[in-house]
Amino acid sequence: MPTAPDACACPYEKAAPAQKWTDAVAGVPDDRLNPHLPARFQLDPALKIASAGSCFAQRISESLTAQGFNYFVTEPCPGWLAADRAKEYGYGVFSARYGNVYTPLQLVQLVQRALGIFQPEEPAWSGKNDRWFDPFRPRIQPKGFSSAAELNADRDCHLQAVRQLLEGLDVFVFTLGMTEAWRSRSDGAVFPVCPGCVAGEYSAEAYEFCNFSAAEISEHLNQFFELLAGINPSARVILTVSPVPLMATMTERHVLQATTYSKAVLRVAAEEAVRRHAHVDYFASYEIITATRNTHRYFAADKRSVTADGVSHVMDAFFRQYVGQGSSTEQSPSTTRSTEATPADDLVCDELAMFEAIGNRRKEAA
Repeated sequence: MPTAPDACACPYEKAAPAQKWTDAVAGVPDDRLNPHLPARFQLDPALKIASAGSCFAQRISESLTAQGFNYFVTEPCPGWLAADRAKEYGYGVFSARYGNVYTPLQLVQLVQRALGIFQPEEPAWSGKNDRWFDPFRPRIQPKGFSSAAELNADRDCHLQAVRQLLEGLDVFVFTLGMTEAWRSRSDGAVFPVCPGCVAGEYSAEAYEFCNFSAAEISEHLNQFFELLAGINPSARVILTVSPVPLMATMTERHVLQATTYSKAVLRVAAEEAVRRHAHVDYFASYEIITATRNTHRYFAADKRSVTADGVSHVMDAFFRQYVGQGSSTEQSPSTTRSTEATPADDLVCDELAMFEAIGNRRKEAA
């Protein structure tokens, strides 16, 4: 009895080159590694593209703007603020003035607040010299607001801008940063930094540390997708994981172990999201920076800050993936290779600011 064609063939023989390590990794120059199969959708300059996430997410917004894409901003810098100070006040960093959004639950609660379905019990933190700080955006007003009323008025405008953003965007790029967070024991509100480290006052009775599991991160992402679909059914999402290690951990683990756990959980949750949702895609910025032989060149001397070379590789791969060609500022491997691994331009990073504040307080106490 004749056998069916290829009945005895190994299925891996028909795998595409991109699915085989020898062809897709070992056989590709380090500077040109692009760990992707075809994207689920493409971007074009007409689409309204918005973003949020951890510190590294700022590279997305910078590059999209530089490449002439329609980076969607609903909370622009006011005319009275000098352009060279805009970033200091949180303008132009992301699509709206929400600062760093490190965890999916923080993103979910941001959307819920914009929709008026979640009102945290702790609306403001008082600081030195009668200044007031937004617990959910503690660094967008460097010296704080002059009063709680001023803070509330600014936040009302901000949340209106967030809702406008969600309603109008075509593509949302979210960079997952970490699994660790601090939240209110009373209502579960999640903060971008630990209370008392940048603003506010820490109390073990009022706040608790949490380290989300893969199941929890997946559930929070699903909650966000559901909320977004209710506002904007045609919106698509690109998920990516920040390659930047944790600055510190509150788990009883070495910070390297804690970082590995955090990134692994985020990567698993992103993969689960792509499997479940046809409108969600994943971009491998984490893999490009950490899983190549370029780590000595893609991280600066602190082994944490991503260098300009690393950012260039990530964004060139991003445009090849979603536009079909590299960035217009692409350089050859020989010209991108630096003689010294130097960090890219400064990012707005709450984690870093937290430890700078701790250092300043120690100096003052000395």
